[in-house]
Amino acid sequence: MSSEDRAIARPPRQVRVAGVLVGVQGLVALGFAVALAVRASAAEGSGMLVRDIVGEAGYFVIVGAALVAVGAGLVVGRRWARTPAIVTQLLLLPVVYTLLGPSRQLLLGIVVGIVVAAAFLLLISEASRIWSMGLDLPEAPAQGR
Repeated sequence: MSSEDRAIARPPRQVRVAGVLVGVQGLVALGFAVALAVRASAAEGSGMLVRDIVGEAGYFVIVGAALVAVGAGLVVGRRWARTPAIVTQLLLLPVVYTLLGPSRQLLLGIVVGIVVAAAFLLLISEASRIWSMGLDLPEAPAQGR
């Protein structure tokens, strides 16, 4: 087995499920970008408003594409994808708070909170940690034994 094959060994189920959740988050961001673009095309008024909306849509395209790539990386077993996925889940916690609190969108906040918490917990599970450090590889050194 080559070193590249070992580096892309099949990840544990927790990592693959978290990858799917992160990929879905990316697809939602891309869908939001499309909604913003539609809004910009329907916006009447100052060109500055349209430019701002298009800029925001562009931001969500970048974020969405990155999350889809990270999610796909987790599903196929790329160890580098775990850290950006964890950071993303932490960055989404204020979004959950805003949905639950100031926005008073309880149903959406609860759904988003469950998805974020599930992805985060899957990514920090013991199996995910062992996999991310490469300790699941046959020639991995025994740690703490």
